[in-house]
Amino acid sequence: QVQLVESGGGLVQPGGSLRLSCAASGSIFRITSMGWYRQAPGKQRELVAGITSGGSTNYADSVKGRFTISRDNAKNTVYLQMNSLKPEDTAVYYCNARDGANYWGQGTQVTVSS
Repeated sequence: QVQLVESGGGLVQPGGSLRLSCAASGSIFRITSMGWYRQAPGKQRELVAGITSGGSTNYADSVKGRFTISRDNAKNTVYLQMNSLKPEDTAVYYCNARDGANYWGQGTQVTVSS
């Protein structure tokens, strides 16, 4: 079992920045990849960014060049640095980890509004 705890969401103006953190605990040695998903009201959950245990990353087209996913293995933490935020980035952001099974955090709200 893997437990994930997110932090760092909040309200930010368009053009601003936020950094989300996801701390993993439990059987983390089996994790093969981690990522961030988001779900806006009335929409399906979508992948925002992912990072493998080897450090390879991938991003949704809508966030390329603005968001950066990274990991600190010593802290068992994955980050999502979000810059140049837009109102359409407003959503609940979820941390995900995979080891054959899927694990989810509780979600953190990101609201981009003036």
